[in-house]
Amino acid sequence: MATATTTTVSNTSGLAEDFEDIIYDVSPTDTPMLTLAKRKKSDARYHQWQEDTLAAASSNKAEEGADATFGTAAQTTTLGNFCQISTKSVDISRTLDIVKKYGRKSEVAMQLMKRGKELKRDMEFSICRNQPSASTTARGTAGWEAMISSNLVRANSGQTTDYSVRGFSAASWVAPEDGSLVTFVEADLVSALGLAWEDGGDPSVIMMSKKNKNLFNAFSGVATKYNEVKGTNQATVTGASDVYVSSYGNHTVKLNRYMRDTAVFCIDPEYISVAYLDGIKKEQMAKTGDAERWLLTVEYALVSDCRDAHATVGGVGV
Repeated sequence: MATATTTTVSNTSGLAEDFEDIIYDVSPTDTPMLTLAKRKKSDARYHQWQEDTLAAASSNKAEEGADATFGTAAQTTTLGNFCQISTKSVDISRTLDIVKKYGRKSEVAMQLMKRGKELKRDMEFSICRNQPSASTTARGTAGWEAMISSNLVRANSGQTTDYSVRGFSAASWVAPEDGSLVTFVEADLVSALGLAWEDGGDPSVIMMSKKNKNLFNAFSGVATKYNEVKGTNQATVTGASDVYVSSYGNHTVKLNRYMRDTAVFCIDPEYISVAYLDGIKKEQMAKTGDAERWLLTVEYALVSDCRDAHATVGGVGV
């Protein structure tokens, strides 16, 4: 027991702090749809592209020596999407940036890194949800839920309008309406994959939320859940699968944290793109005081290069 004259921690000043020189952050930074999409260049605020399709196959019989017949050639379909501007800003005082800190040397550098990651997450959020296009002052790029209208399986087939008012009209995309939702089932997924395959697509990626992935794990078409582990005589059993096998091929299953539970996407990676009018940039703003100010910007539009290559199961989420 210390005596009254003993100098201890409790009666001593100037002690150093015990402070870890690291910053922990478990925030997710994966952007599966943005990563999957091809990158292309846009030259205007309204980015346009064309779809085309072949005439339906037929027996095509002609008499010997018959004259040729001619008709008007079918025209391409023109689609477009508005480029959306997304921004993040950094405003750090000079003093904060130069004082000694734990876990980072420069506050400006750390905040720029964080804002860059946040900007990509915001882009992912916009392109994978039910966002309609908008030509207003703050332009909006249509999200994937609004784009796939023909190859759509309504999970609640009794609802004739729910989750069906969507698609491209008058230079803009309309977001789907949410109605009476039902549970995601395997039959609807198979139907959606079949619609895309029938039109010529190869929907090799199935993208869904955590809630729907938990339901998907019980589907009969998931690949084997047994994995060989080297050095052991037994196999390990996993509780989920990342591969689905259907009559239309093998499909990679991807989780997306930013998707709504109301839709499951069947995507052909050859026909999804993001067009950039301006890529992600960081620019130091003019000084107006004793601080550093930075602005991060990006201007982009989601592109469904050929809508028939994809399919969607809509109206799920229960």
